[in-house]
Amino acid sequence: MPLALLALTLSAFAIGTTEFVIVGLVPTIAADLGVSLPSAGLLVSLYALGVAIGAPVLTALTGRWQRKSVLITLMALFVLGNLLAWYAPSYEMLVLARVITGLAHGVFFSIGSTIATSLVAKDKEASAIATMFTGLTVALVTGVPLGTWIGQELGWRATFLVVSLLGLIALIGSALLVPNNLKQATPAKISEQLKVLTQPRLLLVYAMTAVGYGGTFVAFTYLAPILEQVSGFASGSIALIMLVYGVSVAFGNIWGGKLADRLGPIKALRFIFSALALVLLTFTFTASNQIGAVLTVLVWGAFAFGNVPGLQVYVVQLAEKHTPNAVDVASGLNIAAFNVGIAFGAVVGGVIVEGMSLTDTPWIGAIIVVIALLLTKLSGALDAKAQLA
Repeated sequence: MPLALLALTLSAFAIGTTEFVIVGLVPTIAADLGVSLPSAGLLVSLYALGVAIGAPVLTALTGRWQRKSVLITLMALFVLGNLLAWYAPSYEMLVLARVITGLAHGVFFSIGSTIATSLVAKDKEASAIATMFTGLTVALVTGVPLGTWIGQELGWRATFLVVSLLGLIALIGSALLVPNNLKQATPAKISEQLKVLTQPRLLLVYAMTAVGYGGTFVAFTYLAPILEQVSGFASGSIALIMLVYGVSVAFGNIWGGKLADRLGPIKALRFIFSALALVLLTFTFTASNQIGAVLTVLVWGAFAFGNVPGLQVYVVQLAEKHTPNAVDVASGLNIAAFNVGIAFGAVVGGVIVEGMSLTDTPWIGAIIVVIALLLTKLSGALDAKAQLA
């Protein structure tokens, strides 16, 4: 593995920890700050909106910067955001801290994906992206369960202090391991960047990404309350179950990248979205049984992030064909789409929790994933039509 990929993976680990640890801390933060579960869940949505804004806008604004300089600046902003979360005296300040951290996240995964693909052969692109995203999955395996445990034992503020230290280590790793002579595409003109927003094929992939990812987060945002209130687990067990989920995600992410390399993105995504919808539907019925809940969460993890490499490499492939001078921007918009999906899913989940029940989140999430499956089939049909033309 190229050292640059290792550096990207280190940074992804720190960023992944701060993004997803909030899921395990939703009940803790709600109780400590005296806000409702949906309000605490809103911290997931607002972070994701920070990513969604930061990915395309800041990627475009930093297009002329050296890639290494961008990475180091982003990690410095990431450390600052987490220190602000640690200090935050109020819910409003915590919201601001999450948005700032989300801005750094969005640009990192945008330029990181294109850097990763430039470091390897064409037939290894999806695997390279999967390697970088392994940082996210390792964060789910170790960072999120440990952060959840720290938050429950020492208070949620301590979690953000530890994450800021992780960010500092990642910043040092980037400074030492990422080469200075990274290949840099010519910055896209404003007209070329706008073309990304008006290219129908790219818009379709963004819809696949947002809807497919959003369906998962309808239920995942409220996984900790479901496990506590429906499955009957003690709060101290949540970190262990998040560990089970994270281990499964780690395997699923790498497997998803290899599947996309072997079958092509569309065939891989059709299979993964189908399985994900089925697992979410199943969780509706198994959540009330502790053994059934853990087994379902284990399978869920294998598919929840398996779509990431396929979606990201697919948008890069289409951008190279339709908007070759704005591939970074197209990649950034897909990172934005992931996080629009997260924000959408978390908000929908909050509405469901307020108006219906926690156990209604999985089956409604499954329906949303089915919509992503239909969009994927449509995109595949358009690909086939274009090849015949």
